[in-house]
Amino acid sequence: MSMSTTAEPAVLEYRLTAGDRCDSCGAQAYIAAEVNGSELLFCAHHGRKYEEKLRAVATTWHDETARLADAR
Repeated sequence: MSMSTTAEPAVLEYRLTAGDRCDSCGAQAYIAAEVNGSELLFCAHHGRKYEEKLRAVATTWHDETARLADAR
């Protein structure tokens, strides 16, 4: 009898560190967005607050907020 296995989703490569701080409030950054060639960093709260507007103009969007759930 063979068992089928489900492939685990690819692990996100975390590149933001505890030293990366939110440009709005200074908390640890979990989201990075590139806008006009500059990288903006946001905590989970501010990243979600500005996400709709940022995604409209950002050339890249890097979201590591899943790390918050992993810490529990």
